[in-house]
Amino acid sequence: MSEFESSVRRNAASGSLSGEVLNNCNAACLERIPFQDARLRKLLVLIEADLLGNSEDWALSLNLSNSHLQHLFKEATGVTLGQAVTETRLQKAAQLLTTTDLRVKDIAYAVGYEHPSSFTRAFERRFAQAPRHFRMRNAH
Repeated sequence: MSEFESSVRRNAASGSLSGEVLNNCNAACLERIPFQDARLRKLLVLIEADLLGNSEDWALSLNLSNSHLQHLFKEATGVTLGQAVTETRLQKAAQLLTTTDLRVKDIAYAVGYEHPSSFTRAFERRFAQAPRHFRMRNAH
């Protein structure tokens, strides 16, 4: 287990994940966090399976109100559900950029962004470079 994953586990066990830790944790990493609440573990599976979904849909499938789901997630991780979903989407986009020849616009739609320009701004905030440059620097 990497030092980073150890840090994520320690922070999760203490009931909080900082935004910095979350930004360095991909969806697979989040799935390994030892959530005490089975509903939150199931939520992570739902997010990974349906990047186009939203918190209302996920709350319904977990038989919770949206606000209660949001509260449980924030209490368990220290970050909002929205932040976690955005990070998962952007990590998936980074993977698609490096492993496929899909257009940036198509990747934006595939990971749940309605407007490619919104995707590009979010990607630049997260990775400090445009998706096109990320692809050129990280393509295998």
